[in-house]
Amino acid sequence: MVRALNVSKHFHGVEVLKGIDLDVAPGEVVCLLGPSGSGKTTFLRCINQLETIDGGRIWVDDDLLGLEEKNGRLHRLHDKRIAKQRREIGMVFQRFNLFPHKTAIANVMEAPVQVRGVDKATARAEAMALLERVGLGERSHHYPSQLSGGQQQRVAIARALAMKPKLMLFDEPTSALDPELVGEVLDVMRELADDGMTMIVVTHEIAFARDVADRVVFMDGGVEVESGPAREVIANPQHERTKSFLRRILAEQNESAVPQGEVAPGGVASGTAQGGAAQGTAAE
Repeated sequence: MVRALNVSKHFHGVEVLKGIDLDVAPGEVVCLLGPSGSGKTTFLRCINQLETIDGGRIWVDDDLLGLEEKNGRLHRLHDKRIAKQRREIGMVFQRFNLFPHKTAIANVMEAPVQVRGVDKATARAEAMALLERVGLGERSHHYPSQLSGGQQQRVAIARALAMKPKLMLFDEPTSALDPELVGEVLDVMRELADDGMTMIVVTHEIAFARDVADRVVFMDGGVEVESGPAREVIANPQHERTKSFLRRILAEQNESAVPQGEVAPGGVASGTAQGGAAQGTAAE
C-alpha cells in the first residue's frame, strides 16, 4: 500500500529526513516512535503531500505521489492532481481542526459534499453511520465547543474516514488530550485496525503500539534507527538509543498513571517499564 524509497527533506538547509525507506502492506499497522524532532511528523506530512520531498520517491497503492515521468524525466504534478491523490489518504492531526461553526455531522459531511460531489442526503446518512461507529451518534448535532477533546478527535477520525481513504495517517492523535480521554480515541483506532485499515501512526502510546501495531519503526535524527515486529522491538530493543527512549517514555507514563510506590494493574511498579518492555530497557 505504501512504499517510500530514500526519502529526504530539508528545512532551511537542515536535513530532517535522511533517506527514509518504508514499505507498508495493505491492512498493516505501523507505528513510528521516536523523540520530538526525529522527523516522524515530517515523514507523515510528506506521504500526504503537505510537504514536498527533496529526494526519493513515495508510492501509495502503486501511484507515484506528486510526480510523473515524461520522456524519461520526472515532473511535478499540478496542484489539482496532487489534491486528487491526497483524497485517497486520511490524516488525523494532533489538534482536531474542526470547523467551530459547524456541528459534528456537518464537519463529517463537508469533504464528501464539497470534494467528492456526494449529494447531501447520502453524505448525511454516511456521516451519521460514521459518528455511530466512533460512538458519537447521540452528539451528531453538537458543536465542537460542546464536545470534550476526546470527542472532538473522534469526530476528526470520522471526518477523515468519510472520504473513504485507502490509508490513514495519525500524527500523535492523543497528545493534546487529557489523560482520561486518551483511551476512547485509542479504542476507535484499535477497531479500525481490527477492520483491516492500513494505518501509519506517530505515537508515544507504547502500549497501543505493542498491542495493535504489526511493526514499529524507531526514528531519531531523521533516520530509521531500529524496526521490526512491534512486540519484539518494544520487549527487546537492540539499539541503545531505542532502549533509552522506551525506558524514559514508559517511566513517564507509569508515573502519570499510578502514584509513586504503588503497584499498577498487572503487578508493574510505578516508575518502571511496563510489561515485557521492562526487561529490554532495564540498562543502557
